[in-house]
Amino acid sequence: MYLIKNEIKEIVDRKQLKLTPEIIAITKTFALNKISPLIDGGHIHFGENKVQEAEEKWVQVKKKNKKIKLHMVGKLQSNKAKKAVQIFDYIHSLDNIKLAQKISLFEKELNKKTKLFIQVNVADEDQKSGISFNDLNSFHSYCSNELSLNVIGLMCLPPINADIIKYFDLLKEKSVNLNLQDLSMGMSSDYKQAILCGSTYLRLGTILFGQRKI
Repeated sequence: MYLIKNEIKEIVDRKQLKLTPEIIAITKTFALNKISPLIDGGHIHFGENKVQEAEEKWVQVKKKNKKIKLHMVGKLQSNKAKKAVQIFDYIHSLDNIKLAQKISLFEKELNKKTKLFIQVNVADEDQKSGISFNDLNSFHSYCSNELSLNVIGLMCLPPINADIIKYFDLLKEKSVNLNLQDLSMGMSSDYKQAILCGSTYLRLGTILFGQRKI
């Protein structure tokens, strides 16, 4: 983690960027004994892909360490929305109206606000979830104005083997147009490009913990 943070700081300083992005340590499939050194070192942002794994792994940890912020970065089914609102501080995969309605419902029921990223399908790929650029303005307006959701930014998973910077720049442009402050862009393979394009949250797993066994 120390080396990665230094590398990020070097990029930020060299390019004279306005802010340093937060690192979300993606801990899916890794046991707590692998994660504990980061917690003990004061890192607070962690990400999981599945609600059930997050519940089993993080509920007790968060009770002991109130500073920890947990991020849902995987596909979220609407039938898991209530549990997700209970467990997570951030959800990066708001990608359809039904899910938005469920989150709104359970936020009221649980009296808790969650920080949300709209997942954007930047290349209109059939196999990926996300709101298209054409529908983004209306979806954002509905979530923010009709449902009173706390949408703080946009998230994307750019196409593999594509011009990544092109898609990161497009998402950045859309976030500016919507007056959103945050961007969830960049993983272990492309975080350097994401930093240059204005990402505020980097989702890093492999580069921190190594290859997953499953």
